[in-house]
Amino acid sequence: MADKKVEALKIVEEGLKEIESKTGSVTVSVQKLSRAAKLLNKESIYAWAELQLANPIYLTPVREALEKIQGISNLEVDQRDYSQAHKFIDKVEKLGLDYKAQISPMYGYKLSTASGGFNSVNFIEQTFEDLVKNNRRNDGRRSKVNLNAHLNFIKNLSHKYLSNLHDELKFSGTISSSFDLLRNAVDDRLLDLDPEIAEQLMLAFKSVSSNSKEEWSQALTTCRRLLESLADKLYPPTDENIAGRTFKQGQYLNRLWRFMDISIESKSNKEMAKTHVDYLGSWLSSEYALACKGVHAEVTQIEATKAVFHIYLMLSDLLDYLDPSTITRSKKTNIATASLDELEALLNVRRDVAKAIVIARVKYNGLTLEQLKEVKGVGPKTLAMAQEVFEFSS
Repeated sequence: MADKKVEALKIVEEGLKEIESKTGSVTVSVQKLSRAAKLLNKESIYAWAELQLANPIYLTPVREALEKIQGISNLEVDQRDYSQAHKFIDKVEKLGLDYKAQISPMYGYKLSTASGGFNSVNFIEQTFEDLVKNNRRNDGRRSKVNLNAHLNFIKNLSHKYLSNLHDELKFSGTISSSFDLLRNAVDDRLLDLDPEIAEQLMLAFKSVSSNSKEEWSQALTTCRRLLESLADKLYPPTDENIAGRTFKQGQYLNRLWRFMDISIESKSNKEMAKTHVDYLGSWLSSEYALACKGVHAEVTQIEATKAVFHIYLMLSDLLDYLDPSTITRSKKTNIATASLDELEALLNVRRDVAKAIVIARVKYNGLTLEQLKEVKGVGPKTLAMAQEVFEFSS
């Protein structure tokens, strides 16, 4: 579906460019609207565009409905029975068209020969252009003024449909994609830190996507448990008392605040960071109150979704302050088993330096940090990088 949306957006943008150009073709824009609507399964828009292109699947039942209504309208008032037209209108709506919104406004144009009637938009546009080119008011059956009015009606509604599709694809798609990037990044980092916490978050996200009210409520409870587990991981309970704030088992919000406070080392950013921590603390307090509604409370899907989204946003900031070694420690490769390519890439050294490291570890049957220092081409920067990405022999 993602590929279809990309293709549809391209077609919609082409259609808008065509219809907004002084020399553009209304017919081409309607054709592009039809293609985009089909890709996006926008049934009513597709049907409307195909009607303008004189597709008989849509044209025939619409003609029957409008001519039936016209016939009834021509009767004396006391003889008119529009219920007879209902079966024709139902047939039109079964094709995906909205009679009241899409067909009724076209009544005068489609039943008028002077306006081009049930001919295709291409025929109407070509006939109008021929009359303009030859400086004629009509061709004996069709009027330049009436054709222009019909054409402008099609043009304006096409532009509205294209603009709405453009906004839907351009902005909703972007938001969705951006959040997916954020969600995947947070999930990945949490999986490295603690798979159980990551699983809790994924379950919460899955719950808010459900149609079950019980699952929406459960998502909030899961969020609270997640925060408790995260606090246990990042800043376990202590007997500290700092400025009247304690960090015992049940005080997971305080412990998360404390972790943030001590993890931001830059003096220049300290004041800004404290403001950020205070904001997070305030939000977490609200989140806690929301979560404490319990699984039996009436929680709306929007309320639950906002809670989970805020958890993701909060975690994306919180995880940025983690010591990289906290996450990567269990995944480090021993430098004695790293491949030549891994040494070159992970240490960002030349090939000859990576080869020298391999020679050294063969010589010493492994490699300690002190032995790595002796390798030619290895400086302080490489040593620091090596400590971060590799384990060493004792």
